[in-house]
Amino acid sequence: MYSEPASNMAAKSVGLRLNNSLMKENNSNKYNYHFIPELMLAVSKSIMVHGEVFLSNRNNSLVAEGGALYLKYRFYSQDEVHSHFRMAAYTRASINNSDVHQSAIDLNGHNSGVETGLIATKLINKVALSAGIAHIYAADNSKGNKFVYGNSNRHAVGYNLSLGKLMLPKEYTSYNQTNMNLMLEMLGQSNLSTGNSFIDLAPSVQFIIRSRMRLDLGYRFAVVKDLTRTASNGALVRFEYNIFNAF
Repeated sequence: MYSEPASNMAAKSVGLRLNNSLMKENNSNKYNYHFIPELMLAVSKSIMVHGEVFLSNRNNSLVAEGGALYLKYRFYSQDEVHSHFRMAAYTRASINNSDVHQSAIDLNGHNSGVETGLIATKLINKVALSAGIAHIYAADNSKGNKFVYGNSNRHAVGYNLSLGKLMLPKEYTSYNQTNMNLMLEMLGQSNLSTGNSFIDLAPSVQFIIRSRMRLDLGYRFAVVKDLTRTASNGALVRFEYNIFNAF
């Protein structure tokens, strides 16, 4: 939910995501709301492209702060009955005009920069396990908002591990049945200069409705806090709608 698997959407399909996150600032009672609409294109069975726009109320009104392009290439797939293993490479390029306010690098709404990584996903029956690792580079934000933590701190490694299980239905009888998945993710980042890190845990529930709509409800919270963030705990609500054979 918070991280992408190696699997792609069906080829020639289009998806729309509405990402809503509410994060509590660590040293106040203020909550930051981030709204990120996202358009997804499955160019082929191996290539996906996402476009995102970042909006936030950090400065007391909801304003556009930037956007990102995300490209994922699934380069390996081994499919068996009730099982598959897939690997993918991805890159994300983000532009942001907000003030730089934390040493942790977040290209999904806070920092300009580039992220490049690998993802592996294994599915066995109703259980899916994914792992990912990435290099993250923070550039200066636009409108004079420089990365103020020093050039040596612009590089970090990100990593994640997720476990998901299909809980419902117990038996498939129709594509119109609602699926319910439970997930637990570990999300982390370590600065390559200082060695400081954060690690979050994020339990979530996911509903897939009529095989084309998805509703995600999740909450992430920090368990390791060495790498500074202004808001580390909060909820995510995401709605996704997919159009198959769109082009």
